[in-house]
Amino acid sequence: MSDVAGTLDAHSLLHLIWLASPALPIGGFSYSEVLEASVEWSHVATESEASDWLFDQLHLTLARADLPVLVQSVHAWRANDRARVRDLNAWVLHTRESSELRLQAEQMGRSLLDWLRNQDAGDPARMAAIEALAGFDPTYPVAFALAASRTGAPLRDIALAYAFGWAENMVQAALKAVPLGQNAGQRILARLTRGIPDAVEAALARPAGTQQAFAPMLAILSARHETQYSRLFRS
Repeated sequence: MSDVAGTLDAHSLLHLIWLASPALPIGGFSYSEVLEASVEWSHVATESEASDWLFDQLHLTLARADLPVLVQSVHAWRANDRARVRDLNAWVLHTRESSELRLQAEQMGRSLLDWLRNQDAGDPARMAAIEALAGFDPTYPVAFALAASRTGAPLRDIALAYAFGWAENMVQAALKAVPLGQNAGQRILARLTRGIPDAVEAALARPAGTQQAFAPMLAILSARHETQYSRLFRS
């Protein structure tokens, strides 16, 4: 199934939940995506400030960059257009503005490929696609698109799963970095969950090739995080 909307069967739903789970062994829990640096230098010290920070990140970066790349990558994988996959992967690498953000995209991409190898061992066609991607430093959005494209799920559901997985990881980072309590984290996650559908719709509506990555403060804080005195997270 390649349409934007459609009926999601039990098999597809369960596999999307699996891919979005923080328990997936790809290392997402070890990154804060600059939230830790924002606590140090941008005075994110309360539930409200952390909620605003993550809500803005959802709409200013995820909805304009990673989600459109994800959607376009699913299309490319389903069409077996590997040249397009390479182009999208290169775009992600070129727009990660600090070494930490680039390393996160690369490490999580490689780890997801390793997970796919374990799942797809014995399926020559699927293994061939995995090895084709392994040849050019796969990034997480592109590797996730490969895994999700095989579920048969509609694009909207794939994007929703990706965004919710991001939100869960970021809320867990906020609990440790700010720090916050579990109830505060659940309130932030509820707000992000309400905002995710609009972010996904914006990504689906964005024409191919018009994704953008422009978040200068995020880039500055990420560079600062590289030399931050005390760190819990890798980004």
